Amino acid sequence: MTLEPRQRALLQIHFCVVLWGFTAILGKLITLSALPLVWWRMVLVTVVLAMVPKVRANLFAMPKKQVAIYAGIGAVVALHWLTFYGAIKLSNASVGATCMALGPVFLALIEPSVARRPFSRVELFLGIAVLPGVALVVGGVPMEMRAGIAMGALSAFLVAIFGALNKRYIEQTDALTVTAIELGAGTFALTLLAPLLLNVLPLPPEGGLIPDARDFVLLLVLSIGCTLLPFALSLVALRELSAFSVQMAVNLEPVYSIVLAIVIFHEQRELNASFYGGVAILLAAVFAQPYLASRTRTRSEGKESQ
Repeated sequence: MTLEPRQRALLQIHFCVVLWGFTAILGKLITLSALPLVWWRMVLVTVVLAMVPKVRANLFAMPKKQVAIYAGIGAVVALHWLTFYGAIKLSNASVGATCMALGPVFLALIEPSVARRPFSRVELFLGIAVLPGVALVVGGVPMEMRAGIAMGALSAFLVAIFGALNKRYIEQTDALTVTAIELGAGTFALTLLAPLLLNVLPLPPEGGLIPDARDFVLLLVLSIGCTLLPFALSLVALRELSAFSVQMAVNLEPVYSIVLAIVIFHEQRELNASFYGGVAILLAAVFAQPYLASRTRTRSEGKESQ
């Protein structure tokens, strides 16, 4: 059975989402604070990709303007990950992952102008439809976790920006080369900003900058299995899908993260029925999006054939 390019892209994205579901768990297990955690995650991926001859050849052959664009996107990626893990550290893995469901709201407004495609009322409706779910999630967590939700909302805004930019500029460029540029630039940006960020986000008393043996192994799993592979694969899928479609699929990530968090951390003790009601609404929006998008495309094709 031969899959259509769009169907293959959807399968790729859902595979990525399964892998990304482990990122919140690993972020909770790693004892480093958000800044060194993200720095090590990015630098490890960059080092691995720098050893690939094809990536180096493509990098030197790429126009400088294109390299600069991907580098700028990489800085946004770094800030997204920093705020994402900051949200997890300030709340828990379930809440931090669920906040990413706000991404489609921002993307419905940002992507049409950035990626230069028509505005979609269906996408805006679906984006707004997740807001009651997010409101229930907020109401279902203890007051001391609210700062984590605010940080998570900022992270969702940043993921919308770099998702829309990647959609516009990915074209046919090699995905591994783009990944190397973006994560390498993100590492450089975090290194420059580290003195300022450490004053804003001080290390916890038990935290440090250098991972111990246990943290280093977990960082390798996070960097290779949950970053390099899905990041590059998602860029390939973006050639066939809108950034909004990708982000709606990514809304399933909290489901995997919540199940894992319950099994590993017993986080169900920290959350109530309101939280899970909100998650149910988010899931409904995720599964409705492909159906509504398909109906919209069919209607558009019907009008064109008339």
